[in-house]
Amino acid sequence: AARLVGGAGSGIALVGLLGFVLAPLYWMTVTAFKSDDQITARTNDLWPTPWTTEQFTNLFSGKEFGTWYLNTILVSVASTVIALVCAALAGYALARLKFRGSESFTVTILLTYVMPGALLFIPLYQMMSGIGLNDSLWSLVIVYPTFTLPFATWLLVGYFRSIPADLEEAALVDGCTRFGAFRRIVLPLAKPGLLAVALFTLTNAWNEFLFAFVLITKEDYKTLPVGMQSMIFGDVVPQGQLAAASLLISIPVVLMYGFGQRFLTEGLTAGAVKG
Repeated sequence: AARLVGGAGSGIALVGLLGFVLAPLYWMTVTAFKSDDQITARTNDLWPTPWTTEQFTNLFSGKEFGTWYLNTILVSVASTVIALVCAALAGYALARLKFRGSESFTVTILLTYVMPGALLFIPLYQMMSGIGLNDSLWSLVIVYPTFTLPFATWLLVGYFRSIPADLEEAALVDGCTRFGAFRRIVLPLAKPGLLAVALFTLTNAWNEFLFAFVLITKEDYKTLPVGMQSMIFGDVVPQGQLAAASLLISIPVVLMYGFGQRFLTEGLTAGAVKG
């Protein structure tokens, strides 16, 4: 009886938590398909009457939303590639190569990740101004890895250490170079870790607001978070258009995690060694 009551209590708690998480998503979705008249009148708040794509049409007509979307994709992909390459090389070096201070350096990398971004945007802004990259997408491509790379490196250090070193030593004995062993042996086995890092860095770059707000002022170079903020004029908040934009922004993230989850589980058994 006690186990049954405990199971029922856990189920109720999970349902409540699920409802708490999904309620804003539901509200965003239904608001995106309401008309401006229905949003203003506050009639049938929980359901569009009728369903309309008016908000999506208004979002793309006369606004730079398409440009913001493209800018976000370019910046996110470019910064993720840079962070992934650098984190893989640095993580492997810290996991396999023995040198003085390697352990303390690994801890230092993680400590840099917990430093608040509010302390970094002023010096980073001055650096970007010094090299003439303000109001340029390149400034975001360079800046974003500074706060994703430390955690990505720390994560990959632990993942590389979980891969048996005997596999690389066998490759070295067979005449493979250190970099060749890294590319042919370690990277294929580290696909789940690399994918987790890619999803982490891509999501952070996709949703980042502070640095994009500070470094970008021109309309043609804004990313989605900053562009959406500029849609609000004083106390006039276009709820329908913001809901439609939020829905369009969230879809790629959901697809990325849905796509990546399958490969994360599949990659865990990659590289099994027959003894």
